[in-house]
Parts: sequence; structure tokens; C-alpha cells
Amino acid sequence: MLIWQRLRRVKLFRTLRFRLASTFILLFAIILALVGVLGTATLRTLLENQSEETLRDQLGALRGWIKFEAGQPEWFVDRTDPEEEAEVSQLEDIYVIANDEGHVALGSSEDPALIKDLFNPRTIRSELAQIESSKQPVLKTIGHGRDAYQIISSTITDPDSGRKWYVAEGRNLARDQRLLRRFRLNFLVFLPIALVACALVGWYSSGRGLRALQSVEKAAQAITGSNLGLQIAKRGADDELDRLIDSFNQMSGRLKSSFEQIRQFSTDVSHELRTPLTAIQGQLEVALFTATRKEQLQEAIENALQDVERLSNLVRALLLLSQSESGQIPMNKSVLDLGSLVVELVDQFQIPAEASDVKLSSATYEQVLCEVDRTQIERVITNLLSNAIKYTPTGGWVRAYAENAGRNVRIVVEDSGVGIPGDHLPHIFDRFYRVPDPNPEKGLGLGLSFVATIVKAHGGEIRVESNVGKGSRFEVVLPAGSVRTANEPAYLS
Repeated sequence: MLIWQRLRRVKLFRTLRFRLASTFILLFAIILALVGVLGTATLRTLLENQSEETLRDQLGALRGWIKFEAGQPEWFVDRTDPEEEAEVSQLEDIYVIANDEGHVALGSSEDPALIKDLFNPRTIRSELAQIESSKQPVLKTIGHGRDAYQIISSTITDPDSGRKWYVAEGRNLARDQRLLRRFRLNFLVFLPIALVACALVGWYSSGRGLRALQSVEKAAQAITGSNLGLQIAKRGADDELDRLIDSFNQMSGRLKSSFEQIRQFSTDVSHELRTPLTAIQGQLEVALFTATRKEQLQEAIENALQDVERLSNLVRALLLLSQSESGQIPMNKSVLDLGSLVVELVDQFQIPAEASDVKLSSATYEQVLCEVDRTQIERVITNLLSNAIKYTPTGGWVRAYAENAGRNVRIVVEDSGVGIPGDHLPHIFDRFYRVPDPNPEKGLGLGLSFVATIVKAHGGEIRVESNVGKGSRFEVVLPAGSVRTANEPAYLS
């Protein structure tokens, strides 16, 4: 136990490379051991089956060479014929022919120690009874190891007297045992060589495979505030490690985007807050050092309050924008008829439209069902309507409507206003971005940014088309989501 604890403290044994390589070696060793055991068992079975088949063939051949003369068995062979002599000599190595009383008439054995078992009258009578009972030859093994013999015994009938004789044929298993031992020895020699080769290959392969992890580790250590977007080159294998690298690169990109967003947010906030705070400070200082009448102080306070209100609106808008971009605003979605909502909001904006002498109308004539958050979508539509009225000259028009578009729905707000120059269109949804305008009171540059964030949170997109002097067209495309069928009444939030 103490040795194991000491080994676990060694850094090499705690590395992922060592664990992968050792696991690979262990599995390979188990597989090789199973192959060795199964191979030995299979080889032994094959040798036993082959030996039994050989003995059966020899027993059949022995019966063919034995003839009975005057009730006694004799070899019926031409000893001058080399082929017959060779075949009979092989059969004569180990054989026994005995009568039904167990007395041996013919027999021989290469091993004198085998004669005691092979020529035993009691054993012969017992096997004759067994053969008579089972009608099958008796197969047995005598001895063990290098002195093992396999014997098959059966009967042969004297055609003249009808008397049954005991006949047995055997073979030495030493050759089979040598083959089996050679197989085991070769396997035992091969096993450590294979394990060493496997260890080297496993160590090399695991090290090569973990290079990608090492590159991720080095990249993570190298990341600082100045290189948050650090990217790692993919290997092109499209495997788990490549997917890990891809995930790391995406995470690095998100970190860079988030930090840039925070940095830009801080810069924008400081810039936007500085103007009203400077104005408030200047107005109050002027009033403090130069005001001599009550009316002057009152005027300075009123101007300061206007800047404070502007500052409060700015902080509120920034808070809502920050919450929406970070996903902190809960989305309470329900099935809503956007056509009715657009008509309702257009009615609410009639008074400011009339005050600006702008004709405001709705062109929605159908039920447009969509699963959205009513409060957030109202903010989208009101922002678009407010901007359209604000930037449409006297005598112009603003039109809003909603319509079905397959699996999506569209909300369109268009006007005949001043339009947006083409070089400003790509930036109008950026935070604090404002198209140059002589009137500084026309907005903070947060409305369209807030609109884009809400639309994105709903899984939609916002598009804009504009021509200077001809007007603009804003189109919000939202997925309809899970809505009721046309035959069911729509739920209006």
C-alpha cells in the first residue's frame, strides 16, 4: 500500500498520456492472454480430433490386414512388397489382438512400460463388455506428458467361427505434445515482445494525440487582456480534439467580443454621461456666481432639471439595453395577434403624429398570430413609430402593418421621411450611434440598438431600406412559433 502511494506521487504516473498508454497496454495484454489460452485450447482440440481420426483409420486398416487361419488371427501381408511392409510396420508399432477371454494372440509396443496396461486380460475383458454394451469403439489415453499414448479398441469377428476378438490400435502422443509445447513457448516469447512494441506505439500515439491538448493549454496560458481572441489552428482530423479546439476558439471569440463590448460600453457611457453632467455643473456654477435675482436661479434650476431628466432617461435606457443583451430580461411569451397590436399602437401615436402634421396609418387587414413577449414587442413597434414620426417632415406620412410570411411574420414600419445615407445604414443598430443631425435632441442613439437586441432575443432579424429624401422602411421578421390554428380563437395578451 505504501509503495502504491509513493508511485501515485510520481508526476509521470499521474499524466493523461501515461494513463492512456497503460490502459492500451493492459487491454492488449488481456487480449493476448485470451488469444493464448483460446489458441492453446483450440490447438489441443484439433490435435485430439486429428489423433482420434488417425487411430480410427489405422484400426480400419488393421482389420483389413488380419485374416483367421484355424481360428487364430494372422497378418495377411506380402513382406517383400515395400509399400505393404511400410504400412503394416506402422500398424505394428502399438497394437493388440486378443480373444474374448483376454488372452493376447498378437501384439507389440514401442514402450515396454505400456505392455502392462495394454496386455492386461482384465482390462481387455472390461473393454469388450463396454464395446458390446455401447456398440462403439473405446478411446482412452494411457500415461501422461511425453509418455502419453492414445489407444482405440474395438472387435473383429472370425468369419468361420463367428467368434469376436478384441483388437486395439495405438499411437504415441509425444509429437502432439511437442507441437503444443512449441506453440506455448513461441507464444510466451512473442508476448513480451508484443507488449513492449505495444507500449512504444501506445506511448507515441497518446503523445501525438495529446499535442492538441498541449496547444490548448499553451494558448490558455498565453491569453491576456491584449489577445483575448487568440485562435488555435485545427489539425483537420475532424475528431474530438478538433472539436475541442473549435470550442476553445469559439470561447476565445466570445470572450473577446464580451470584453470589447464591455470596453465599448464603458467608453460610450462615460461619453454620454459627461455631456449632461458638464451642462448641469456649468449651469449651477453660473447661477451660483452670477445670479442676482430669484428668476435667474429658478431658470438655472429648471435647465439643470431638464439635463437631470435627460440623464435619468439615458441611465434607464442603458440599464434596459444591458439587461436585454445579457439575457436578464425574462421573456414571457404568449400567442399574440400582431395585427391588432399594430393597430392599437398606431392609434396611440395619432396625437404626436398630428402635432408634427404627419399622416399615420395602419394597413393591417388580417390576423397575424405569433408567439412573442408582448411588452418587448410593444417596445420594438413604439421605437420604430417614434423614430419614423420624428424624422418625417411636415406633411409626410408613416405607415405600419403586420402580415403573415409562411412560418414567419413581418412587422413593417415605413415613412416618407428624410431617409438615412447609405454609409450610415450598417451602423444604425450600434449602441449610441446617431446619424449626424442639426437637432441634438432627436435621441440618444440607443433606440434602434434596443430594438435589434429584442428582435434577436426572439430569434428574428430586422432589415432596413432607406433612400435620402425618400424615406425609410424597417422590416422586423419573427418566427411565428407555436400558434393556434386558424379555426381556433386567437389569444390576445
